[in-house]
Amino acid sequence: MPLSRLSVCLKCGAELYVCKLCRFHDPKLRQGCREDRAEHVQEKERANFCEFFDPKAGAWQAEDAGPAEKARTELEALFGAKPKS
Repeated sequence: MPLSRLSVCLKCGAELYVCKLCRFHDPKLRQGCREDRAEHVQEKERANFCEFFDPKAGAWQAEDAGPAEKARTELEALFGAKPKS
């Protein structure tokens, strides 16, 4: 699912091209990113220009998804299944 830097959620208007939705985001690391070539981004919840951005599986799912759907999405991500479009 390609996203532009200006993409927003149609439901809530939140920016989508953000570190927290990227598969490389790891808050346990000092820089917050597993991609060592990426430039440091201070605000992880704001849109940025990172060229390594890759949305993680299920990142665009609504927060209010039922427990069963959330568990299914996490299992698919764990075992490498492609997310449903």
